[in-house]
Amino acid sequence: MSSRVRPGYIRQEVNNTTWEVPERYQRLRQVGSGAYGTVCSAVDSRTRTKVAIKKLYRPFQSELFAKRAYRELRLLKHMKHENVIGLLDVFTADLSLDKLHDFYLVMPFMGTDLGKVLKLQRLSEEKIQYLVYQMLRGLKYIHSAGIIHRDLKPGNLAVNEDCELKVPRTNNNQTSSNQCIYHTCFLRVSKMYMSPGQILDFGLARQADSEMTGYVVTRWYRAPEVILSWMRYTQTVDIWSVGCIMAEMLQGKPLFKGSDHLDQLREIMKTTGTPTQEFISKLESEDAKRYIESLPKMEKKDLRSVFSTANPQAVSVLQRMLLLDPENRVSAAEGLTLPYFKEYREPEGEKEAEPYDHSVDNSDLTLSQWKRHTFTEILTFKPVVINPKETSL
Repeated sequence: MSSRVRPGYIRQEVNNTTWEVPERYQRLRQVGSGAYGTVCSAVDSRTRTKVAIKKLYRPFQSELFAKRAYRELRLLKHMKHENVIGLLDVFTADLSLDKLHDFYLVMPFMGTDLGKVLKLQRLSEEKIQYLVYQMLRGLKYIHSAGIIHRDLKPGNLAVNEDCELKVPRTNNNQTSSNQCIYHTCFLRVSKMYMSPGQILDFGLARQADSEMTGYVVTRWYRAPEVILSWMRYTQTVDIWSVGCIMAEMLQGKPLFKGSDHLDQLREIMKTTGTPTQEFISKLESEDAKRYIESLPKMEKKDLRSVFSTANPQAVSVLQRMLLLDPENRVSAAEGLTLPYFKEYREPEGEKEAEPYDHSVDNSDLTLSQWKRHTFTEILTFKPVVINPKETSL
């Protein structure tokens, strides 16, 4: 690496890693790291806001790493919705394509996540209503772009540092003043999938299961078809996860707490009942069919008795989400119209995304070609101000 620093940039060491960032970003502090990158918090002196800056670890060390880095940049650039964390800035201190070695992604700083919040407090009915509404709004947006999250869980719902949720009501002509951010947490493993099934990493790139801290927990929110790879994923895998998260907020504990993949499935079926023959016939895996058919028959539970103290409208939402057959689950767009969310609806904020063009993402390119595409994306980035509403979780 050259000892020369690009004009307008500063170089500093953060936990034995060299960072070269524009002078506007000050007070860098490492807040997390993973196999593929490191994240620092910083203060943007231009906007006087706290941001998260991610430095990818040697993004051009191989074609695989370069492809992953390009896809992450493309996806972040595409996200322009107040319930989905997008890109505030992207930069490199390298002055030309042939010298391109590192680049940095700047995102809003979210100081905590829903998982941590749930460990500290039970949420009120109105908070649960509003949070689930926000999740569905974010999901409607990413689903409309042809993107599936696939690993939605409380730890992947990043929220602002202020954990005092001020829930606005919209039925008394007040303007919503809360922004509950739906997004994968910077420091958690996350996966986003392009329809139909193209892997796209978002946030810190995925690690092997054995490397994932608390991996058992991540299984608790996964749709049954994901757990055993029964069939091609659809966007309703995310709806199942929202149902699990909502159920946990209502109960104060996870709904399906399996100790391994098969135990997770058994826990699910204690509530949903064993699948019908009609559903089994849809499974693409013969092994999955045989396994399901070998299970003892379990009857479906009435969620109204499982959640006997909950708002009946909340239970109605869960009944639409926690269905074994993904084809029967409610979509994010349909979920937003359910009576449970009527009090907080802002239809003008329930936007759809522009279609995501993943033609380049799916290509097999050389390392130099991936670098060229990435450099072009960096140079063409134009920040879009979404004007998010003040305050948050």
